[in-house]
Amino acid sequence: MTPPKRQRRQSQEPLPPPPAPTGKQKNPERLFVVAGPDGGERDGDLDLVTLIVARADPPPSATPEQAALLRLCTAPLSVAELSAYLNLPFSMMTVVLTDMLTAGLVTARAPIVRQAVADRSILEAVMHGLQKL
Repeated sequence: MTPPKRQRRQSQEPLPPPPAPTGKQKNPERLFVVAGPDGGERDGDLDLVTLIVARADPPPSATPEQAALLRLCTAPLSVAELSAYLNLPFSMMTVVLTDMLTAGLVTARAPIVRQAVADRSILEAVMHGLQKL
């Protein structure tokens, strides 16, 4: 026995417009508060792979972003990672980190560069090990 086939009734009224999305929305006013009134005038030498390390505990006068950065940076983290963890754009991260660098709360260092080409003997040993599997 097959189930009965039902037909949908078409409504005569047009559908109402969909509501505005209410998820996480970026708030430009919040970014201005984080950066401060002169946020666009700073010049920093930070890029996405610069490693940041905390030098001190968060002072009582630290902003919430600065306190979070200092808690995260007990081990070296890149600016890109910090930007992702705090959900802030890279431009805002450079502003906050430049303030913290001038205050002496964090240090910035270049990433550790690995040897460009691996030793041939190591590659051959790996290749022979894989062939034996």
